Parts: sequence; structure tokens; C-alpha cells
Amino acid sequence: MVIESDETRERPTEAPDAVVFGATGFIGRWTVLHLLDRGRTVAAVLRDRGGDGTSREGELRGWLRDRGAAAERLVVVAGDLTGGSGLGLSAEDDERLAEVRDVFNTAALYRFGLQREQARAVNVEGALNVLRWAATRRDLRRLVHVSGYRVGLDRQARYPLPEAELAELYRDKGAYEGSKVEADAAVRIVAAELAVPLTVVNPSGVIGHSTTGEAGQYIGLAELVRQLWTGRLPALPGTARTFVPIVTVDHFARLMAAIPEHDPEPGGRHWVLDADTPDLPDVVRLLADHLGVRAPRARVPVSLVRRLPTALTGANPETLDFLAEDRYDTASADRVADAAGLRQPPVGTALRRWADRLVADRFGATSAALPGGFHDVGGSRSYLAGDRTSPEFVLLHGLPLDGESWRGVLGELGDARALVADLPGLGRSAPTEATPLDWLADLLAPVRTRPVIVAHSAATAPALRYAAAHPDRIAGVLLISPYFLQSQAAKLLRTPALAAPLLKRISVQRLTGALFGDAPSAEARQAVASAAAQLRRPAVARRTARWLKAANHPAERAALQALLDDTEVHIVAGQQDPLLSDPGSATVTTISGAGHNPQLTHPAAVAAVMRRISA
Repeated sequence: MVIESDETRERPTEAPDAVVFGATGFIGRWTVLHLLDRGRTVAAVLRDRGGDGTSREGELRGWLRDRGAAAERLVVVAGDLTGGSGLGLSAEDDERLAEVRDVFNTAALYRFGLQREQARAVNVEGALNVLRWAATRRDLRRLVHVSGYRVGLDRQARYPLPEAELAELYRDKGAYEGSKVEADAAVRIVAAELAVPLTVVNPSGVIGHSTTGEAGQYIGLAELVRQLWTGRLPALPGTARTFVPIVTVDHFARLMAAIPEHDPEPGGRHWVLDADTPDLPDVVRLLADHLGVRAPRARVPVSLVRRLPTALTGANPETLDFLAEDRYDTASADRVADAAGLRQPPVGTALRRWADRLVADRFGATSAALPGGFHDVGGSRSYLAGDRTSPEFVLLHGLPLDGESWRGVLGELGDARALVADLPGLGRSAPTEATPLDWLADLLAPVRTRPVIVAHSAATAPALRYAAAHPDRIAGVLLISPYFLQSQAAKLLRTPALAAPLLKRISVQRLTGALFGDAPSAEARQAVASAAAQLRRPAVARRTARWLKAANHPAERAALQALLDDTEVHIVAGQQDPLLSDPGSATVTTISGAGHNPQLTHPAAVAAVMRRISA
């Protein structure tokens, strides 16, 4: 094998027999993965570097390896589908791809608000460039082209269109959808002229992975979920029969990879979607129930939404064409899936897992969050991550943070099993009528091990009470910055009417300064950004302020301090936020240089204490 110096990678000895364009995109990378899973040697045509200067190849290879793919059978060549019919390939790379049998074009510029020429350069001209290049492959078996699910419905495809019709198309549909309509006809007509064996696939809304929920694009239906999650969906556009079907990205990619072998006749087209997708109002209710938020009851006709200002409706005009009642014939796609032994995953489960991941990733704002999901705990749809039945540690966050505040500590703990929970009504969890102690008891009811409960600041109250009531269920309790032994919060923060608006409007920068006062780590910045995002959701800031008020009541502080005398407790406090009250018989560890959030600023020191307790 030949070792390439720029990426220190191994090239396969076999020539690629499949090539994927758009291989770093949401659909493209999963297509590459499933082609590799089928034993194919795959070439990916990539621009050399990403927009931020990162290596696209390094990113793709790392992503594939993380998912167990045989990345050593991936060949990467530099090219650009906007670079003419030669695709910007060097003569050497073009020859390396001479024996390619199957070409997959998953590339598209998928974004609303594009200019016409921006969209056409990739979605129309780029698609035709791939087609013309594929026509020069001497062993070509199939070109699989990804189109759109609301295009190609005309009985007679026409290309090119007169300028007047083209201008009207782009004006009415918007640049993205207009380019997909034009490209669909163009690819079919030119493929027939060049005798290219073509299959067109028309996917519906592609959502995350059916098992992990892993997402990769955050417009379309994902934007609707974001509005639902953030309380910005007062009414649902469309009718009771509006149908926005979905397909999971792994099912779609597996079907794509299977087409050359299980769809023997080129020239066809397949609408790929889950026909069992509920109508849009039912999808929204399903997701609202899962996330623990309120679903909109009102519906607004799309015709009315078109006439209202976007600033008022929050609806992008280019998305409105997708809100229709049309159904699609999926028979041909179903036949290919049956021949390949593929089955659609349960649609409700797929939607819920995707929603979990959207919330974890803050709808694309981060890719480094703790993957978790929503579960019924003590009457709350609570956001949980990690091991629910056999954890070594149970981690409870303080205010105004959420479970993301434990990422640094978890990194230090390595393979240790942990359960991380957002407190009820705070962070990403829905409120409950249960007390914090009852909620915690329900959280720990399925746990079969005897974990160490690790609680920060305000969460030390339910943790201490649980430890006192159920000493036989736990191996220990660690209270980090137990607020009831430290100086009281500022009076402003103990007054909900004043604190709630402040918390809701606080910026990431100001919250970072309030929590740290200096430059935090990447994990700490992630925790602050997550906390700030949740505080802007409906009622979260208000519930946080009320929790702060109740926690700082003198009787509450005194009751918690009294429990210390009867409970074996370990305490961690920062040197800059010392204990001011007697900790009783508790074992105290003071972390030099730390303030009220040592789990964020000194995660290694906190993890070391946790290990000692659990040993």
C-alpha cells in the first residue's frame, strides 16, 4: 500500500468501483458508509478544504471510523462539480476513476434564501457536469441522482426552459426549489440523450438516524421542531391533512447503496418516504408530547401565511410549498427495498429519537453535546443522558446550568458509567407537581447498582434528602458547592420578579463572566451556551428564579444543614467560594483556585474525589 504524506493514510489496492459526489453532506456521508458496508471500494470527490480551513478528508474519514466503517477502502480525490464536465479532476485522478461502475450524486446546495445563480451552479449545472462525466466511464452501470420529492411530477419533462418560464419558476418556487425542479428535468433529458443508465431518487424530508437520531441538517421540518421546542410555534400552517412525510437517513442511504444491484432496469425513479408518517398536526402533537412542551392548537391556511409578514409568522416563504396534502406512489422504491431486505424503522420511534438529538445538538449549534433523550420521571418529561439502570455515578446540576455542565468531569472519568439528568422544570426537562425529592426517587427507582450521587449547588438539597432517606440505595453522596453552607445569592437573584427577566435575557458572554470571571475551557463554554439557550425557552427562567428563592429561604438552609449531622457526606468547595457554615462531620475537600463551579473549572480534581468515594 502507498502511504500519502498529507493525511498519513492508506490507499486501497483495488480501484474504486463506486464514486460519491457530495460525500461530506448529510446524505452523502451515510451513502459512503453503507457502500463501504457492502464491501465496495468507494471514491469521494471533495474540495480540498472546508470553509474553516479544516480538511474535508480528515473529517470524513474520522466520521466513518467513529461509526465502524472500513475507511481504508475509501479513496479521496480532489475535484469540484462546478468545475465543468471534467469536474476539476487531475488527469491522474480521472484515470484512477476510469473503472467506476456506479456514480452517486448526492450533492446539492440545500439552503433557503439563495440567489438563483448560486443555486443553479451546484444543483443544475453541477448535476449536469456529473452526468456528462459519468457518461465517459467505460464500465458505467448506473448513475443514481438525488432529486427532490416534490419535483418531477410533470408528465413531460422540458429542458431547457425559455427564460421567461425559468424566471417565473424561480420567482414562484424560490431559488432552492426552483433549481431542483429545473435540475430534475435537465438530468433526465440529458441522460436520455447521452444514453446514461440513470435512476432518480426523490426522498421526502430526511431526518436523523433511526437508532441514534443523529442529525446533520437543520432546516425544513427540523426548523419546525425548533420553533415548537422554543415556544415560537403559536399556530401550525396547513390543514388537518397536511402531509410532510419523512425517511430516516440510514434507510435512505441503504436504499441508495442497494439500487445498482437490486433495481435491474435503469431509467426509473423512486419516491422514497415512509407512507406511515402521520399527518403534520399529528407529527407535531407526537413530538410535543415527547418533548414535554405544548403543541399549537390553531391552524392557519398556507394561503393566509403567504400574505402575512415573515417577521410575524416565522415561516420562510420557500418552505410553504412543502405544506401540501399530496400523497406519493412509493411502490417502486418499496420493491427495491424488499429485494434488498430493507424495512422502514417505526416512524414514531424514529421521530422521537431524532427530536432527542436535535435538542441535544441545540439544532446544529453544537456537535459535542451529551446525547440523551426524554423520559417520564416523576411526572416530568425529563432529559436524561447515560446509563439509567447501572450507573456508578448520578450527576445533578446546579443553577442556572443543565446536564451539559458535567461534560468535563465525564471526560476525566473515562469509561465510568454515569446517569446525567436535567432537574425537573429546569434545563431541558419539563416541570412536575412532584417535589424534587420525589422526582429523584423516581429517577433512581430503575437503578440496580449503588451509585454515588454527585450534586452541585441547588441540586444538593434533593441529593442530601435522598441520601438521608435511602442510605442503603447509594454508595455515597458528594455535594459540590453546597449553597446552604455558603454565602447567600444576591438579593436580586432571590426575587423571582427581578431574576426571571434577567436570566431570560442574559447573554452567553455575561453568563460566562458571572460564572467564571476568566476564560473557561471548551467544555465550560459549551455548558454556559446550553444553559443560556434553555433559559430563553418559555418559563424556564421563571422556574429557575423560583427555585433560587425557595432554596435560599432561611428555614430551608437550616433544615439541610441539620441533615449533615445524620448523613455521611463528602463535600467539595472552591477556595474562592468557601464554606461559611459548619459542615458537621462531612469530609471536605477544598480545590485551590476554584470558585462556585469547580466541576467546570477543575473537572480533574472533582473526578479524583469521585473516584475516591466510589472505590
